[in-house]
Amino acid sequence: MSSVAVMGAGSWGTTLAKVFADAGSDVTLWARREQVAKTIQITRENADYLPGLTLPRSITATHDAHKALAGADIVVLGVPSQTLRDNLAAWRDDIPADATLLSLAKGIERDTHLRMSEVIAEVTGAESSRIAVLSGPNLAREVALEQPAATVIACEDEARATLIQHAVAAPYFRPYTNTDVVGCEIGGACKNVIALACGMATGRGLGENTLATVMTRGLAEITRLGEALGADARTLAGLAGLGDLVATCSSPLSRNRSFGVRLGRGDSLEQAAHATHGQVAEGVISSRSVFDLAQAHGVEMPITQAVYGVCHAGADVADMVKNLMGRSKKAE
Repeated sequence: MSSVAVMGAGSWGTTLAKVFADAGSDVTLWARREQVAKTIQITRENADYLPGLTLPRSITATHDAHKALAGADIVVLGVPSQTLRDNLAAWRDDIPADATLLSLAKGIERDTHLRMSEVIAEVTGAESSRIAVLSGPNLAREVALEQPAATVIACEDEARATLIQHAVAAPYFRPYTNTDVVGCEIGGACKNVIALACGMATGRGLGENTLATVMTRGLAEITRLGEALGADARTLAGLAGLGDLVATCSSPLSRNRSFGVRLGRGDSLEQAAHATHGQVAEGVISSRSVFDLAQAHGVEMPITQAVYGVCHAGADVADMVKNLMGRSKKAE
């Protein structure tokens, strides 16, 4: 049995705590707010993020990071990508020396353009062989309701990937292993940007042909960037690439798609954030980071550039669609 510390009690962190517990792991769930931890411990419900869902009694919830991390074999990092660095700096001294660090965050750090595994290595000093990422078509609410889903655990060290695979393999959750950390992270970060574009198209009243086009061409540009950074194109054709992209671009449960719908209907970023409980979608932040990363590596990413234009350069959604359709003709 693995001892697992899940650091972050948002919807996905809480869901993964449940999955690890259902798979037989010993789980401690850390919440940033003390009241959230107390409420989960007493009521077995995280009403803020997963209302109506009863959590296993085997999960221990706490606000004490030192307590959560003590003796952990696997440390699951479930905080947003842009807060990961500061949180890790606070937790660094309490993370067990040989613990496997599993990142759930899907993004590129805003100022450094580092992937999350690179941020983890830089802040903690952990060797890359200790750092894993989890990515796939995993909408939190569906997984929490035990609807069958698969995911990818990527780590340079196959033995550590297998350790996590066994620790998180619940009856309704099937993890695969992979050694392509770069591919899994690029797929996870970029799909949020493409999901914003799909949401914008939906908000404009456009149909399934448009969405299929955006997803397919979105996958093409994600693959170009991934390969430029050393990823295997096959990873991006799998669960961590295509699978995650389809789920995030298609489902109303996807925050990025829903945020994009608001923008497509004419909402400002502030109005869209207000409608989504005050939270700006990860893809809004990632669109700048991914666009900058693509520019630095000479990779053409027209959909990402268009989303960046709407979110950060004052471009209009209607103009975005016209510009994409009016690009020069070429072979696929």
